[in-house]
Amino acid sequence: MSFISYLKDGISLGSIYAIIALGYTMVYGIAKMLNFAHGDVIMVGAYVILTCITRGGMSPVLAVILSVVVCTVLGVVIEKVAYSPLRKASSNLAVLITAIGVSYLLQNLALLIFGADAKSFVSVVKVPSVSLFGGQLMIKGITIVTILACIVIMVGLSFFVKKTKPGRAMQAVSEDRDAAQLMGVNVNATISLTFAIGSGLAAIAGLLLCQTYPTLTPYTGAMPGIKAFVAAVFGGIGSIPGAMVGGILLGILEIFGKAYISSQVADAIVFAVLIVVLLVKPTGLFGKNIQEKV
Repeated sequence: MSFISYLKDGISLGSIYAIIALGYTMVYGIAKMLNFAHGDVIMVGAYVILTCITRGGMSPVLAVILSVVVCTVLGVVIEKVAYSPLRKASSNLAVLITAIGVSYLLQNLALLIFGADAKSFVSVVKVPSVSLFGGQLMIKGITIVTILACIVIMVGLSFFVKKTKPGRAMQAVSEDRDAAQLMGVNVNATISLTFAIGSGLAAIAGLLLCQTYPTLTPYTGAMPGIKAFVAAVFGGIGSIPGAMVGGILLGILEIFGKAYISSQVADAIVFAVLIVVLLVKPTGLFGKNIQEKV
């Protein structure tokens, strides 16, 4: 029964990674940028929820909605101020360094505003636990909500990208930015929309992460953000189903590594498996080889 319990915990943690990874994979798939500040947007979203409930007396639902709005606006502002001027830079290294700089900026602003002390997160998701096998297996309400949220978000994003006009514009920009612009697609608006969606999802991920592990610091989103990026690469960065599968597999690997090997080397095992996968299939599990004419 412990195996099933670990599997359940792995799927729950992996679902959080998957939601974060969807933000990475959308931004990279459309804008071909690695937004390493994405993990810190998660932290901002969690602080907004905590502050609205504890200091503002706001209801949890309104606090979550406000967090999504704040993170969405923050994502668009980051794209306009930090990334948009570098969109035609000769090297992707400039964008990468800028992303790291934005990440440190958000962390240090959080340190100045909220302090370095860990804060206990409030209970927002109040879904009763489910008991199975005569009480031998308990599934927490937050676990159920996290897994369902991951599935709903992935299905909704897939439908949005494939069936709506803005989604088709995203596909066109991803395929060939210059050709899409010649066909009348507003490339700047499409990329901004991508950042907005990814950052809005970061707020949801921040809520689920802090409900599962109820402590919050300015560095809360850093390691989950890195692991979610690993999950996106694992599944095939640019692929929405790949982000979900990669996130869940990563979560299962991490929990099993902690349970059966050592909690101290669990992260190393995760990154080692990634290296092996990339050596065998460099594009990830769901990635495709793209040939470019030179």
